[in-house]
Amino acid sequence: MDAGSLNSFSNLTGQSRWPLQEQVLQRRNSSKDNMDRFIPNRSATDFDYAHCMLTERRKVKENEPVCSPAREAYRKLLAEALNINRTRILAFKNKPPAPAELFPSENLTSVHLSKSAKPRRHIPQSSERTLDAPDLVDDFYLNLLDWGSCNVLAIALGNTVYLWDASDSSTSELVTVDDENGPITSVSWAPDGRHIAVGLNNSEVQLWDSASNRQLRTLRGCHRSRVGSMAWNNHILTTGGMDGQIVNNDVRIRSHIVETYRGHQQEVCGLKWSASGQQLASGGNDNLVHIWDRSMASSNSPTRWLHRLEDHTSAVKALVWCPFQSNLLTTGGGGGDRTIKFWNTHTGACLNSVDTGSQVCALLWSKNERELLSSHGFTQNQLTLWKYPSMVKMAELTGHTSRVLYMAQSPDGCTVASAAGDETLRFWNVFGVPEVAKTAPKVHHEPFSHVNRIR
Repeated sequence: MDAGSLNSFSNLTGQSRWPLQEQVLQRRNSSKDNMDRFIPNRSATDFDYAHCMLTERRKVKENEPVCSPAREAYRKLLAEALNINRTRILAFKNKPPAPAELFPSENLTSVHLSKSAKPRRHIPQSSERTLDAPDLVDDFYLNLLDWGSCNVLAIALGNTVYLWDASDSSTSELVTVDDENGPITSVSWAPDGRHIAVGLNNSEVQLWDSASNRQLRTLRGCHRSRVGSMAWNNHILTTGGMDGQIVNNDVRIRSHIVETYRGHQQEVCGLKWSASGQQLASGGNDNLVHIWDRSMASSNSPTRWLHRLEDHTSAVKALVWCPFQSNLLTTGGGGGDRTIKFWNTHTGACLNSVDTGSQVCALLWSKNERELLSSHGFTQNQLTLWKYPSMVKMAELTGHTSRVLYMAQSPDGCTVASAAGDETLRFWNVFGVPEVAKTAPKVHHEPFSHVNRIR
């Protein structure tokens, strides 16, 4: 029995689905779009003439006496005038439709484009594969999906963290916590792609070694309630709690709490360190975005923010730093805001604001092109690809039937995984394959170019 049958069977019997099993989707019958023959309508045929040709005219021909050439020529002219000189019995009333082109004309014409013109990249409109994600918590403020540098995807389903290895599509279970500690509220891979942090509903954070499947330690005392957001900065694990606090934890030492940032009055639902590790962006349910600078951090007292950004009118969970401009931060607002905003983190100025028309749940920058991907909720539950800086829509990817709460990007930057409240995990080839760097052309030096002059 295949995976699709197992899923269908389990749904019918009320049993739980198999986590991270691929859904086998039936392709639509495309025979209507690829007809290879034309069958004429019966109304196009002259049945009286056909009957005459098959019966009566043959009898006349058999009994007809031999006539002179002049009489035969007269008979042919008469037959043409009376339209009884046809040789076909069945005939097309209308011309058959033109056959479908095997190679679309736009593909043929693109071959003749000049080499300097960059061909338009094809963006698949459907997901490459879909996996079941039963018991995925439908909570906007959590962060339950992350893709590590070793090409392993981590997803929290209820009380369990599963690991999906993208290299061979294998699935393993990392940890299942007790009901009094769960559900799991956040997951975050360390930069090495081997160690992973697991945030819990009971305010604790567990550190795991995925290679040996062993728990290394538990961080306690950081928060008074659930840990919904986390971000790594080398050996520093930053955690954000429902209590509004942000804590820097040095995982190498026993007394792991080294700095505390206080500025949010409600749950911290988004955390992202800049590529340099110097600035931290935080978003909260209080509609605020804060920029924190490590140079201002203090272990003796709570650190004050560098910038306090108050332009959003709803919770800010979606945060992402631009990979090609270090001081550019992109944020997305919830259902009451629906905007994507761009910030200069040196000055705190809002550079642009774009109304998307729906709740912004997550944001990702392309590593290869100047493109931004956003995931949304009501009404289309879509992923939208934007061209930067014009913010023109390049594509809208649909398939999820509930808000797309979580997104993660593969290490090579090409594939995006999205998880939604519909309990599915989908993979999209949205960012394309990076261009291979061209090797430098060989320089042909003139003879004796290394000699200043010949004596």
